[in-house]
Amino acid sequence: MARTPVTPSAAPRRRRLLAELGAILPAEAIVHDPAELGPYECDGLTMHRQLPMLVALPTESGQVRDIVRLCAREGVPLVARGAGTSLSGGAMPLADGILLNLSKMNRILAIDADNLQAVAQPGVTNLALSEAAAPHGLFYAPDPSSQQACSIGGNVAENAGGIHCLKYGLTVHNLQRLQVVAADGAVLEIGARAPDAPGYDLAALLTGSEGMLGIVVEVTVKLLPKIAAARLMLVAFGELEDASGAVADIIAAGIVPAGLEMLDNPAIRAVEAFVHAGYPTDAAAILLCELDGDPADIERQCAAVREICGARRARGIETADDEAHRQRLWAGRKASFPAVGRLAPDYYCMDGTIPRRRLSEVLRRIAELSEKYGLAVANVFHAGDGNLHPLIMYDANKPGEAGRVESFGEEILAACVAAGGTITGEHGVGVEKLNSMCGQFTRAELEQFHRLKAAFDPDGILNPGKAIPTLRRCAELGAMHVHGGRTAHPELPRF
Repeated sequence: MARTPVTPSAAPRRRRLLAELGAILPAEAIVHDPAELGPYECDGLTMHRQLPMLVALPTESGQVRDIVRLCAREGVPLVARGAGTSLSGGAMPLADGILLNLSKMNRILAIDADNLQAVAQPGVTNLALSEAAAPHGLFYAPDPSSQQACSIGGNVAENAGGIHCLKYGLTVHNLQRLQVVAADGAVLEIGARAPDAPGYDLAALLTGSEGMLGIVVEVTVKLLPKIAAARLMLVAFGELEDASGAVADIIAAGIVPAGLEMLDNPAIRAVEAFVHAGYPTDAAAILLCELDGDPADIERQCAAVREICGARRARGIETADDEAHRQRLWAGRKASFPAVGRLAPDYYCMDGTIPRRRLSEVLRRIAELSEKYGLAVANVFHAGDGNLHPLIMYDANKPGEAGRVESFGEEILAACVAAGGTITGEHGVGVEKLNSMCGQFTRAELEQFHRLKAAFDPDGILNPGKAIPTLRRCAELGAMHVHGGRTAHPELPRF
């Protein structure tokens, strides 16, 4: 996407907004020089880029409130951003809007060990929460692969999960309370520090709403006691179908692993060359199955998993014999994205979710699409909850290749929907999956989404053009989209 420069007619408005922001923030907290706006032009979805008009970096919730009120008064679009690790373009700015960077709101306000809670500003990194809780014998469960960088505010916006979400849930399952600045600048307290709160569950509604319904300025999360013990098993298979079947069989047996991850052979080889984790490079697929809890229960579950995988013709089972060994095996999985990034100039990380029993079927379809488009794919995914992350390798410098990649990705998502799944498991919709939303939802459902957006943001200033496609866009795509026949990305709609 091309950068849009500030036009002469827009310059006076930009100067006025810059002066207004100067009354709210110190000069060093406002980015306005075009040469310094470049780092904010995209998030982790780098194929879509746009320079913002201005960037604001508040440090306090009162500043966020005043900035939102300014935007509401002037009718200026406002896009909130954390660390920018989003992979769906949800934090991509607008040329005529303000980008609200919350990364400097990075203080942990309280660790309440008695009530198993932590209170943090939105810019606190995911990993920092667990590090702060560790001296109290506690931890924060959601652990996205980007947890060293991604922020808790962004986790709320995208409903982030991670390797251990199968057992411990997504961000929404680990929240207690949100402080949110609404589209008119009102400050709302949503949820409670008590186990439940009266009224509608607006915290669940706000979680995963991609900054379209409000700006989160404070988060109260649940903390958990540290796990007594954990055992990680690496299981190698000679066939993808056997690995996929083992995943479904483990869950069907009533075993809920803390993590159940799968890598196919291209991903295994990429990871081993990069991390040297000890993965068997001749395996068609590996499972990483972590069991935690009471040591006696772990032993029984490990025995059951070995039996299940043996029945599925596992070629080898390795059990981590100490913490260093366990961390080495996990390091390979957590470094899988950068490992694949070494194989091609660019890669496109997809995110769809399917029923576990249909893993092998959808993986076969991805292999067929790889042949169709002539683009290599490595598959890394949260097998336990059916969340796929195909990594499509390409070269953005080759004419037309980026368009082919997007078409390939849309067909993968269509296959997920056809299998009874959904177009996103944890990365959100952003701008990336707007077309695919038309194949996921009916007209009536999309209309209801728009009514909900209007109830929270009647003037449509919060992150406009993201997550929910216009009905006109879906009508233009028609049935062609469901079959992956459309490749273009029309101009982003404004709500």
